[in-house]
Amino acid sequence: MTTTQAIILFGHGARDVRWREPFDRLQARLSALRPDCAVRLAFLELMPPTLADAIAALAAEGIGVVTVVPVFFGQGGHLRRDFPLLIDACRARHPSLDIRVSSAVGEVDSVLDAIAAYCVQVVAPAAPG
Repeated sequence: MTTTQAIILFGHGARDVRWREPFDRLQARLSALRPDCAVRLAFLELMPPTLADAIAALAAEGIGVVTVVPVFFGQGGHLRRDFPLLIDACRARHPSLDIRVSSAVGEVDSVLDAIAAYCVQVVAPAAPG
C-alpha cells in the first residue's frame, strides 16, 4: 500500500528529552490506528525535527496531503503568531503539497472529556459524610 497522506503531531519542544516520551507513545498509537498514514513528530523549538524539516521529508517521500495537529492545550502566542508563519513558509516551499491544519488538541471537547475523566479517576472518593 502506498501512503499518500501524513499526520504531523506538532509540539512545543523542551530541553529535557524525556519530555518527548508521551509524543513518541502518541505517534506509535496513531501509527497503529492509521497504518495507511505516515505519522511524524515535529517541534517548534529546542528539539528536532522542526516543522519545516518534517514537512520537507514528507514531501521528498511523495506524500500529497499533510495534516498538522498542534498538540497544545490551547491557543497561546505560539499558535496564534508563530505557527501560522511556519505553515505559510512551508506552503510557499512546497506548493504542490496540500498542508492542512487542525485545531489544538486541547480545544476539542472529546479531549477535554478524556482529561476530566482521568482527573475524576485519580481523585479519591469522598469520605461518607
